[in-house]
Amino acid sequence: MWGFRSSTLANIFLLLLVAMSFSVNHVSASKQFQNETDRLALLEFKNQIYDDPFGALKSWNHSQHHCQWEGVTCSTRHQRVIALTLRQMQLSGTISPQVGNLSFMRFIQLGENQFHGEIPQEFGRLFRLRVFNLSSNAISGKIPANLNYCSELITISLTRNKLEGKIPIDQLSNLKKLENFHLRTNNLTGEIPSSIGNLSSLTRLTFDFNNLEGNLPMEMGLLERLAKLGVAENKLSGTIPASIFNSSAITAISVAGNSFHGSLPTNTGLTLPNLKLLAVAENKFSGNLSTSITNASGLEELDLSSTKFAGQIPTNLGDLTQLNFLSLSDNLFGNNSTGDLDFIASLTNCSNLRILSLSANKLEGNVPKIMANLSNQLTELFVGGNQLSGTIPQGFGNFVNLIQLGLELNSFSGIIPRDFVARIASGP
Repeated sequence: MWGFRSSTLANIFLLLLVAMSFSVNHVSASKQFQNETDRLALLEFKNQIYDDPFGALKSWNHSQHHCQWEGVTCSTRHQRVIALTLRQMQLSGTISPQVGNLSFMRFIQLGENQFHGEIPQEFGRLFRLRVFNLSSNAISGKIPANLNYCSELITISLTRNKLEGKIPIDQLSNLKKLENFHLRTNNLTGEIPSSIGNLSSLTRLTFDFNNLEGNLPMEMGLLERLAKLGVAENKLSGTIPASIFNSSAITAISVAGNSFHGSLPTNTGLTLPNLKLLAVAENKFSGNLSTSITNASGLEELDLSSTKFAGQIPTNLGDLTQLNFLSLSDNLFGNNSTGDLDFIASLTNCSNLRILSLSANKLEGNVPKIMANLSNQLTELFVGGNQLSGTIPQGFGNFVNLIQLGLELNSFSGIIPRDFVARIASGP
């Protein structure tokens, strides 16, 4: 009896060992299968590339594990591919749909190459994806709406490609974590849908240099974290929603080269205290430039050129001590009075000023001598096309970095200052 029980227990023990061994081998085989899926997907990605001038994919062979291949990053624990980083490699080819099998992928960085063709629909299977960067390639077709399944996305950067069609924002409402949405320099058309307001985490939106039409939706005012808004060089029209000018998070607004009209809010500098760039050139804006703009004390670039702003230029404009670019050209500034250039004195506080353009306005009077005290960082100075008179002040020769100077179409008299002649002779 005891022998029978002993034999039975021994058999049970052996069965347990076999079962455990099978379980371990099964897990190991499963893991190996998953790794093999990743490896095959990467090899198919390589097969779609026909030009690799820098040999970036030279290491992609059977002599080493695919986690050791250049540009490939794997997770430590499971050895699954989590990142593909091959930027600025001049790779030419199409992007294989098999990349969609890299189910643990978090970062795709393929910018600054020469990829063409369309974005594979299979990318919608990468539900762990956080950063998707195909900028500066030749990608065509439409933006896949099924990127909506990639709910972990933080950054989409598809700038400088050949994408067309509408921006599928209505279909991307699930991207609640999206912070950076960059689509500039493509061939995108249609309107910006009101559902843009659903992307509540957006901090940077750049849709510049496309063919977008219609108005900026009011719902953009719902983007409380938005810091950078870029929609320059499109076919947009209407007025800019006042709610955008009430967001204290805004640091940059670039809407130049559209058909926007209306005026800037009189309290712009108060409601946008963190503003560093305001570019509204080549639109149909009108009205005066409010003195409140100087409350945005960190403003570095102010471009109001080629619009219809009028009135006197605020005499405290120099309170913007961080200014390095100021263009007020091709407007109606000035009242044809001797006080039109009173603001120049304050600009001497702007020690970083590199570009100053005041051309094609209604400015009148003599150029004040204190203009010679402007920043010696000046590289471009334009005051042509006004009604300025008198002599060119001594001291212009102090602008040791000046490359371009426009004084044409005024009524200057007298002789050219000797120090300025010497400056011209010596070159930049």
